[in-house]
Amino acid sequence: MFFNLLARLFRTAEKPSHHVQSSKIQYSSVDSLGFDDVKGEFNSFRRDALPQATSLSIASPTDPYAIYNGGYDDAKDRGICLRIANGGAGQTGLIRAWADAFIQYMVHRGVEPFEVAWYLGDTTESLALLASGAVDVALTYNAAAETQLLNSGDAIERIYAFRDHFLLVGPISNPAQLDDSDDILTMFSKIVACGNADVAKPPDPDIHPATRFLSRFDKSATNIKESQIFTTIGQVPWALDYSKWYHQYPQFPREALQAAALLSEYTLTDQGSWLCAPKALTRSLKAFKVGSNDPSDPLLNPAHLLCSNKVPPAHENICRAFMTWVKAPDGGQRVTETFSQNGHILYSKAP
Repeated sequence: MFFNLLARLFRTAEKPSHHVQSSKIQYSSVDSLGFDDVKGEFNSFRRDALPQATSLSIASPTDPYAIYNGGYDDAKDRGICLRIANGGAGQTGLIRAWADAFIQYMVHRGVEPFEVAWYLGDTTESLALLASGAVDVALTYNAAAETQLLNSGDAIERIYAFRDHFLLVGPISNPAQLDDSDDILTMFSKIVACGNADVAKPPDPDIHPATRFLSRFDKSATNIKESQIFTTIGQVPWALDYSKWYHQYPQFPREALQAAALLSEYTLTDQGSWLCAPKALTRSLKAFKVGSNDPSDPLLNPAHLLCSNKVPPAHENICRAFMTWVKAPDGGQRVTETFSQNGHILYSKAP
């Protein structure tokens, strides 16, 4: 199976620059990025992420990015009993909020304190980790790929966790002349047309930047969604000779937003990452189209939680309890629908 093959490749491959080169890092109280000046250097962003991370081992993609204890220092005595793979919701802090609330819920039910580990990976990477047994559950955003894992037997349960939403964002100067009344297909068509025109005849940078689109180009759910939109309008800008206005930038959501802001490029992102981004960043970009909760909206980004068929026997009860807790109105759904950053609710609960 594809995901099993990809999981084996993780032993030798990883995305560049996703991990700080340190075996242990202590985080501050807010999962966010500091941003000094969107016109400054790339390193003006800094990770201030993930409070209560008792340790951080980041030597390879199969090591946890962060470990949470729910506020119980003695949780390390029992160790990690639940391993979660995800990308964007981990960066916004939702995985941490889930982990701490779930640990506290289980302790109140008489369970000995334990740790929850978060493994950083986009949807394709997270599903591969699930298939290999490297994690117990994966929070992902691609229904077709999730269904394949269920059909193969590598995943034994799938639940609707919450609703995120895609956004098309870009420079305030709006070189593609997108209009608020345009639908998403029209907006992408304008980016293609203006991108090609600006390659043929570069604009005066003092008037407006050239039209460019930043793609994460990493098999993430965001990359898959943008690719679907491009092919729907009959375009494959990544094919050789790839379009010069098509910027391939394989990074996670917040790093991609940073690059789009600095380079004045359009990009597709998720609402959770957008709303928790520093104001200095979002002030330099405009959200031209925002997804809704309408099931027919192409920018709706449903998140599903899958359970592996390779959960260690000693952790099966906790894993099953977590799947039940996430979909419970007074459990994970309450945490999700009240989770906020920068004064904004980031996600909608599952329908």
